[in-house]
Amino acid sequence: MNEVHAITGRGIPLVGDDIDTDRIIPARFLRCVTFDGLGEQVFADDRAQTEGQHPFDQPQYQGAEILVVNRNFGCGSSREHAPQAIARWGIKGLIGESFAEIFFGNCVAMGVPCVTAEADIVKQLQASVQADPQLSVKLDLGEMKVYCGDWEAAIAMNEGPRQMFLSGTWDACGQLVANADAIRATATHLPYLNWQQAG
Repeated sequence: MNEVHAITGRGIPLVGDDIDTDRIIPARFLRCVTFDGLGEQVFADDRAQTEGQHPFDQPQYQGAEILVVNRNFGCGSSREHAPQAIARWGIKGLIGESFAEIFFGNCVAMGVPCVTAEADIVKQLQASVQADPQLSVKLDLGEMKVYCGDWEAAIAMNEGPRQMFLSGTWDACGQLVANADAIRATATHLPYLNWQQAG
């Protein structure tokens, strides 16, 4: 099982409320057959408009793994492409004031934790990362704290998804593979799957 207890890496601040999934990955990129290459197109229109000034283009944030956002991040349509694009750019965890419910669920299904914090904590974390992009940020699901340099603060996540990350049960495919023998044994006793013996 792929347990997720903590994520440590550099942070990238993305300031603004109500950043929706169409901004995260514009609709024209939804025609892809796989999610490969979506990381290169994350925030494509916003990045084009800011002409290199978007955080995802700025050199000091390249390689960052923790995205720090504000209120209602990931609102809009339910497209799974949005968290896929963020993850394929390199983000492994998000800290924000709040997340849209479907976006949050899609992230859980991918093993990317989204934790919340009070607005002043998020803004302080964004300011710290902007002042020193080399700071190490740690998102700790065991202690439910975020650490940034010598500063720490409380974070939150509902207990259900938190336990899924800590136990590795967020990974539905991993559970199926790990329990393949038990699933096969159960399937042999199901009459509707045992069609070869019928008649």
